Amino acid sequence: MSNSNIQPLYLDPSRPIAERVRDLIGRLTWPEKVSQLRHRAAAIPRLGIPAYNYWSEALHGVARNGRATVFPQAIGLAATWDPELLGRIGSAIGDEARAKYHDLLRHAGESGYNQGLTFWSPNVNIFRDPRWGRGQETYGEDPFLTGKMGVAFVRGMQGEDPHYLKAAACGKHFAVHSGPEALRHGFDARVSLRDLHDTYLPAFHELVAKARVEAIMGAYNRTNGEPCCAHPYLMSQVLRDQWNFAGHFVSDCGAVRDIYAGHHAAGDPAAAAALALQHGCDLECGDTYRYLDEALQRGLIAEADADRALERTLTTRFKLGMFDPPEVVPYAATPMSVVGCETHRQLAYEAALKSIVLLKNQDQLLPLGPKVRSIRLLGPMAADVNVLLGNYFGLNDSLTTILEGVTGRAPDGVRLEYRPAVQVTQANTSRQDWLFDPAAQPDVVIACMGITPLLEGEEGDAIASPAEGDRTDIALPQVQADFIRQLAASGVSIVLVLTGGGPIVLDDIADLVQAILFVWYPGQEGGAVVADVLFGHAAPSGRLPVTFPQSAAQLPPFDDYGMAGRTYRYMAAAPLYPFGFGLAYTVFDYSALTLASEQVASGEGLPGQVTVRNVGALAGEEVIQFYLSDLSASVPVPFHKLIGFRRIHLQPGESKIVSFEITPEAMMLVDDGGRWVLEPGQFRLTVGGCSPGSRGLALGAPAPVSALFTVRGLRDE
Repeated sequence: MSNSNIQPLYLDPSRPIAERVRDLIGRLTWPEKVSQLRHRAAAIPRLGIPAYNYWSEALHGVARNGRATVFPQAIGLAATWDPELLGRIGSAIGDEARAKYHDLLRHAGESGYNQGLTFWSPNVNIFRDPRWGRGQETYGEDPFLTGKMGVAFVRGMQGEDPHYLKAAACGKHFAVHSGPEALRHGFDARVSLRDLHDTYLPAFHELVAKARVEAIMGAYNRTNGEPCCAHPYLMSQVLRDQWNFAGHFVSDCGAVRDIYAGHHAAGDPAAAAALALQHGCDLECGDTYRYLDEALQRGLIAEADADRALERTLTTRFKLGMFDPPEVVPYAATPMSVVGCETHRQLAYEAALKSIVLLKNQDQLLPLGPKVRSIRLLGPMAADVNVLLGNYFGLNDSLTTILEGVTGRAPDGVRLEYRPAVQVTQANTSRQDWLFDPAAQPDVVIACMGITPLLEGEEGDAIASPAEGDRTDIALPQVQADFIRQLAASGVSIVLVLTGGGPIVLDDIADLVQAILFVWYPGQEGGAVVADVLFGHAAPSGRLPVTFPQSAAQLPPFDDYGMAGRTYRYMAAAPLYPFGFGLAYTVFDYSALTLASEQVASGEGLPGQVTVRNVGALAGEEVIQFYLSDLSASVPVPFHKLIGFRRIHLQPGESKIVSFEITPEAMMLVDDGGRWVLEPGQFRLTVGGCSPGSRGLALGAPAPVSALFTVRGLRDE
């Protein structure tokens, strides 16, 4: 009796995935195994396995694969301080990815570059220095906020089915990676174990422990002397042994080549490939793993090393249902009608609205009221589609620029005119200009200024950057600043709308204009949202996820990865705009902060309450922020650190009592050996609408409330 018609175990959806993976690996020849260890996994026709390209991107929407919903850039999403919203966005991205993937399979039979279900997103690196052009891809400078937002995004994207993934997310870039872009292929980021575990690793740990992220991507650089894609401490001791990461590890693109060509940690390609594979780099984005055959012949690796990597990568593909009939995969029937649908468009609108940060509103100029009868819209960003997109973006046929948004929302009877007025970085060639005549000024000028993704981004992406995508100067470009100064001298009221992926130093400009909106790279609905905020159809409620320094002089050297003097947690100097800052169209008041006790035993949580009231005339949303300061630490610790936040909506005159708990984990510090420990001593809790400090108060943030408590050690029992 013939067994030729018996279904192979690896094609049986009823069997456990681990069994199916082992069965498939057992059927592969050595050359076939090697062919599956690069991001362009080859087809194996004799086993019915189609080609698959692992490289897809979904930073703020399905990217580089045609039509999709374009959400605000990641840094803008962080400015929402709304993990629940980010979870819905991740889920929407997963739905659109599924629809596009299965539609492609029906038409072409296999997927290619940027057409798969393994997405190399999110980027949970810490935005430690505003000069880094890729900071726009992150959730800001704080490890706690980054972890919360990253977990929500991954959970949403990967879905809630107990057996199948909707899509596979990937946390990147592991670890200690944030520029300079020009040096990344050979740079060694040196950090203390305390900074490593206190700042650079927590968000990755959150993704592994709380979101079960399916993949981790290794960075280009070295960390403390070892290449990040062949790092025994980070990849084995921390990621696998301490955190129990069960997914697969993928290199950044070309990073395995960098092991020998940039870091000189291996003598040739075969040795570099062997080093990466042995230390747990399961999948290479690049072509150096084609030398694994040579590495095997030279005795640098064993076939078992490849089998281990295949177990991890193939498990991901099985969890995505790639070896199962479509009718048993719950996401396979996702229709193309979800791509760019009205529900997702509204979600993009909500995200853009909650991301906009009101930095100044002198004499409550905003929202623009009925007394404004003439408006002049100026600036190079008003009609620029690029500032909607950021980097790693998808495309949509309904992108709304600021010009289009303002034109569509301007009240009837208001005279509106538009002129580009000034270029982004170059002086105007023409010397004729009628824009500064005090006798011919409108009631209000809306000046759309800032920077674009052409000036900041990844190496090779930001084509106008002289520093491979980084910013050597973080000030508003000189020609724009000079233009604003001339405009202000005419006496006109100015609303400054700033685009950008990170902090912009304004110098005197902040004092010369009446209102400032920072809108990031706000996605397809950006223009509509900006207009609605300007005219009062909606209210801004974003908060800064990154500190805006007064100048670059306040920053340590760009290539210094020590945290001293960096971010709100370790920066002693007063910033231009502090972390967590953002005004509203109303006013909030904090009071009645109470803790359950003034003392708590080591290892116990401490409940508390605070009252927040809207004392203004308009409804609004407040982001309540909880910061903890360890006043008795035995090692250097942050001045204060974010340990919680809550977004609430309040009507005029409404108040809410908000309950919270300070967890034992929040009270812990990282010692010099990189260990998390809970020391007894005194702590201060500060609750408010901004990170603690006098600068926020000076800018109009509500006065915070604070309370002291003591953690008792065993000797105090």
